[in-house]
This record gives sequence, structure tokens and C-alpha cells, in this order.
Amino acid sequence: MRVWYSDPFEVPLPEGHRFPMGKYRRVREQLLERGVLTADQLERSEPIARAFLEKVHGRAYLDACFDGTLDEAALRRIGFPWSPGLLLRSLASAGGTLSAARWALEHGVAGNLAGGTHHAYADFGSGYCVFNDLAVTAATLLEERRVERVLVVDLDVHQGDGTASIFTNEQRVFTFSMHGAKNFPFRKQVSTRDVELADGCDDAHYLGLLDQHLPEVFEASAPSLVLYQAGVDALREDALGRLHLSHEGLRQRDRRVFDLCWSRAVPIAVTLGGGYAKPIEATIEACVGTYVELRRRYG
Repeated sequence: MRVWYSDPFEVPLPEGHRFPMGKYRRVREQLLERGVLTADQLERSEPIARAFLEKVHGRAYLDACFDGTLDEAALRRIGFPWSPGLLLRSLASAGGTLSAARWALEHGVAGNLAGGTHHAYADFGSGYCVFNDLAVTAATLLEERRVERVLVVDLDVHQGDGTASIFTNEQRVFTFSMHGAKNFPFRKQVSTRDVELADGCDDAHYLGLLDQHLPEVFEASAPSLVLYQAGVDALREDALGRLHLSHEGLRQRDRRVFDLCWSRAVPIAVTLGGGYAKPIEATIEACVGTYVELRRRYG
């Protein structure tokens, strides 16, 4: 197994900013300390070249991102102040997902301890997402004819609206999103399949719906590759989640995704996605749990 990380690319944020940027480093450290991953399984992400971003993002938007000329409205929508560090980190995060997907196609499984930036649209960023690494990766591999069909399994608590929008007319990408009905984004897009969840949804209800839909999604999409957005913000302790999943519920969720990919010999690349628990240790524990389940299945 190979897992990419981007936390050395630091993003300067104002004091008190609500985004827990430090979680990425701490997840990596915990994976190493607990022996879930070894140092030789980890590889630092390299910033992706602009040419790959241009496969899904508009030129004017990319110019503004690279030149630092995004206006205040655009930056408010993203949720971060612009800085060279933000640009470099966003490029590295996208690079990690593409690298992980390439590795997965050769070896069956890989991960990115960042990525899952599913709120970024073709022409603007949103919800702490600058570039849509999932869309960039899917579009790149389709163009290179490395894959015939891609399934995006998005189990972050927030809908993958940017990914759904980008692939509205692309039949080779199946977007599946299970998310809070009343949570951000408040104007939803149409995924290939959406499953909306009521506030307070617990383990039993969530896993029942996943068991109902996930096998059908695999049958309908017949994927050559799965991109799994494994956000852990459905956790009960999450400040932005509004659902009531336990740590065990999240691990059962991950187990279902991994077991299906394993049983059908479909390569899978896992991205980290969201997590905003208070205290943040609950998010870190949940992210580690995803990789415990990944190692349980893939060794």
C-alpha cells in the first residue's frame, strides 16, 4: 500500500480560523505511531501541474488562483485567505489524489491523507475547496484511457456538489453521494445518485441505507476505479455534521466500501475529506479508523 500526504505544505490561517488544518499532520503521525502504516508506505505529494487542472477548471479561475487575484467574494466562498501557501497546498493535495489513483490502478489500493475537495466547481472554489482533486483525477485517467468508468463514492456528510456539477454530462463518471439533507451546501446539485439523510441519523439507519444503495451503485456504474471520499464529519462529535454516527458506525461504513471493492477486484483510491469534531481528537481517531479498516481488508 502507498499513501500520499501534503501536511508539510503549510497554509497560514488567521488565529481562530475554524478549519482544523493541523489534523492532517496529526493523522499521519498517529498512523505511524500506532503501526497502521510504516514510513516506507508514505510519500510526500508533489504539486500537480496546471495542465491537469485545466481538464476540469476554467482558465480564468485558474489564472486568478495562480496570480492571487481572486476577489473577496470568491475568497469568502472558498473560506480561506489567498496565499502562496494555500496555492501550493491545494496543488499538492490534488497531486496526491492523482498519484494515489495511479498507484491503485497498478496495485489495487492507495490513499491520500488530504484531498476529497468535492465542493470546488469548474469555475470557482467553495467550502474550503480550491481545486477538485476527485474530478481532476477522474478526467485525467479517462483522457489517458487508463480507465473506462469511474465511480466516486462520496460519504462525506456534505454533498459532493462540485463533483456532481462538473460531471453532469459525463456518463463515464458515476457520482454517488450520501449526505445531510439540511446541511451545506444549501443548494444541492444532482449527482448520479443522491441519498439524503435527516439530522440525527444514527448508525443503524445510515448503514441500512448504505446497504440498500451501495451494491446497486456498483452494479449500475461497473467501475474501473473507485475514488472514495471518506470524510468523517458524519461523526456524532462533529461540529458541522448534524448526524449521530459513532466511531464503530464509521468503521462499518468504510468496511462496506472496501469489502465491495475487494470482492469485485476494483481498484480504490481513498481521500481524507472533512472532519471538524470538537475536540479534534475525535476526528483524528475516525480518520485513523478508516486506515485500520483499509489495512484489515488489504493488508
